[in-house]
Amino acid sequence: MSRFLAVFSILLLGLSSTASALEFSLSIQPILPKKQIIEAYTPLANYLSRQTGHTITIKGHSNFITYWADMRRENGFDLVLDAAHFTDYRVNKKNYEVLAKLPDTVSFALVSHEDELVFDIEELVLKRVATLVAPSVGAIRLLDLFTDPFRQPMIVYARDSNDAAKMVMDKRVYAAIIPTALVGSYEGLNTITTTDSLPHMAFSASPKVPQEVRDKIRLALVEAKDTEAGQEMLSKINFTAFEKTDTAAYENYHLMLQHVLGY
Repeated sequence: MSRFLAVFSILLLGLSSTASALEFSLSIQPILPKKQIIEAYTPLANYLSRQTGHTITIKGHSNFITYWADMRRENGFDLVLDAAHFTDYRVNKKNYEVLAKLPDTVSFALVSHEDELVFDIEELVLKRVATLVAPSVGAIRLLDLFTDPFRQPMIVYARDSNDAAKMVMDKRVYAAIIPTALVGSYEGLNTITTTDSLPHMAFSASPKVPQEVRDKIRLALVEAKDTEAGQEMLSKINFTAFEKTDTAAYENYHLMLQHVLGY
């Protein structure tokens, strides 16, 4: 009888352990094609899975249109790493919690080919200008520069920011708006203007993610730069660190989306 009870207890412990392991998806803003996003950020998901004891997998999205639509659905996302305006939108509309952020800030540069020197954005009216699909930050910042709907560029959509820059280099478009940090990667780009900066991408969690799990993720991200496993992960995703932050750092950036359909 005692042997039976021992076996039964072991089975119960196994079931309890299995039940405590949860599954979460980690969505990344589609700044790269879907397949590349999954490949690029899987090391982050694997690291967080090991640190939390739960299964975390990357969920890719085809473009910003589908990403924006999925974000607004009732279930939304579990975990997300994305731009300031989306982060603040979810804080305000869906009660997400900001757990950590990438260091520094982000701005965008409107660039042309060095052979096509442009000194005033008015020179780009009715010219071909490349950007990612709205409501990406680049697309919103570009339209903010041209408030008159009758005096705007002809927008050409790129797969990602590198694709937009290459369009300029190949002279397939007259200009493009890309992250300022990317400008130095291409010789022969002329910077026309640079937008105001905003906080770098933040990692946020849905209220349906248990607080205990959120706390483990926050700790794992912030301490990553100080551990061997964390440093290996950061190296694979090409970031130097995650840092502490709070919702106040992203306050009012959701207003960038106020003219976007579905806001």
